[in-house]
Amino acid sequence: MSKYNAVICYSDGIRFSSKKEMYRYNELQLLVKAGEIGDLKLQVKYPLVVNGVKICDYIADFTYTDFRTMHTIVEDVKGKKIQPYPIKKLLMKAVHGITILET
Repeated sequence: MSKYNAVICYSDGIRFSSKKEMYRYNELQLLVKAGEIGDLKLQVKYPLVVNGVKICDYIADFTYTDFRTMHTIVEDVKGKKIQPYPIKKLLMKAVHGITILET
């Protein structure tokens, strides 16, 4: 069990922090196979730097290209929105111009 009572799971030899995250990975894999998305990456790190000072890092659960819009999607699987996630979400928008998709 993780600190938030999520069950750690494995799929394709990859460790996931929760069943919900693992299920989403499996859904995204199906979308890759269907040709709807591509360049699927897991645990992508974004440095959050303000005025030359590194505040922290945000680690996205998934990033991928949506072939319908040709946009890169940054996705986070959420059960509970605990601190410091809301602040990191705002920093991602302010620093990188990225709106995180929550699933």
